[in-house]
Order: sequence, then C-alpha cells, then structure tokens
Amino acid sequence: MSGAPKPMRLPPVKVLRVKNPNKKPEQPCMQLMSSVLACWASSGYNTTGCAQMEQALRNCMDAPKAPPPRTNEINYHLSRFHSRVAGVKKR
Repeated sequence: MSGAPKPMRLPPVKVLRVKNPNKKPEQPCMQLMSSVLACWASSGYNTTGCAQMEQALRNCMDAPKAPPPRTNEINYHLSRFHSRVAGVKKR
C-alpha cells in the first residue's frame, strides 16, 4: 500500500494549438469618431458645437500609423514540439 503513485496518463492530443493568439489592435480614432457622430446627432448636425471634437478626430486621422505589432509565434513552436508531446505513433 505504500507504493509510488501511478503517473497520470493524458489522452492523446491531435493538434497543439492556441486559439486566437493575435488579438486585433485597438483602433485609436474609433472612440473620437463615435464622439463626433454622437455630437452631430445631438446638435442636429450643427458643426459649431462639435468643432473641437472634429479637430481632434482630424489630428488623430492625420497622425502617422503605428508599426504593426509582432505576430505571436506560439502556434509555430507548439507545432514543432507536438511530436515530442504526442509521442511516436504506432503503425
């Protein structure tokens, strides 16, 4: 009764993969655009009260774009190590 515990056996895994590792980046001007549209809707499409928000939106749209973020490489590395994790398949 004092023997070593049995090792836990995991079921075989077909594919090691992380779903959606690359999340879409936020749109920086989207919040400003919705604010301008809401201002126009509330003021009856009158531009006098919304000039400051419109200018902020123009500045945001004219600003240089940020470089795209690096893609996540987790699925590439998981595919490399899959044969070591899954073990050798019997024929």
